[in-house]
Amino acid sequence: MNFIKKIFDKKIDESVHSQFQKFSRGEFKDKALVKVKKVKDKYTILTTYEFANEFVKMVAEKLGSDKTKIMGTIVSTSDLTEELNFKEKKQFQGVKRYMIDSEMSGEELLNLLDKFPKAFFGLSFNVEKENLQLKIKAKAPKSAKPKNKEESPAPDFCKLITNDREIAVSFVFEKPDFKTAEISHDFIIEEIVVPEELKNEKDFAIVREKSLRKGKIIRNAVIDGNEMKSEVDFEA
Repeated sequence: MNFIKKIFDKKIDESVHSQFQKFSRGEFKDKALVKVKKVKDKYTILTTYEFANEFVKMVAEKLGSDKTKIMGTIVSTSDLTEELNFKEKKQFQGVKRYMIDSEMSGEELLNLLDKFPKAFFGLSFNVEKENLQLKIKAKAPKSAKPKNKEESPAPDFCKLITNDREIAVSFVFEKPDFKTAEISHDFIIEEIVVPEELKNEKDFAIVREKSLRKGKIIRNAVIDGNEMKSEVDFEA
């Protein structure tokens, strides 16, 4: 389940919290964009970068113990040198980029995702037995900033092609029998909630990481030509 669906279902967990760690107070428009099209029994799901790790986890679970060609990049502040078979490593200001071009199993990917939850997995690979094709841009996403421009970004960072209706519906939960959908979200962060145990913490980085963001998400959708708007309060 993707983090937006979890928020609307009131199922906040650590993966949802990690999506908001970099946000300050403010209004962040046109986040977590989604564009989905159904042709016969095939869904093409296009999104912005926020869903990248979730896609990798989702497809890796389908891959399981089987191996396939994995290509792309993993971006992390942690040292993954002993954890990966990488083609090239680049580093700038403590941020490491590992270029991947090798055979890996789904279980190996899941282990990396669990071990390094703060890393960004910009990976592309297929699961033939499940008719799944995942393509994610091999570059680090930009940091969260309030958006003042009128134009919206394109949901072209991640692309998943699948016959799995359940996956598609988790992104377009307003109308399960849709043909086309375009969805955007506005994140309204109204308050930074600092846990009581961190009231005297001097390390701002720790406070920023552990604090909760409280506010609301406004969801704007156009599904089969019909406009729909909804919102939900959250703390994550």
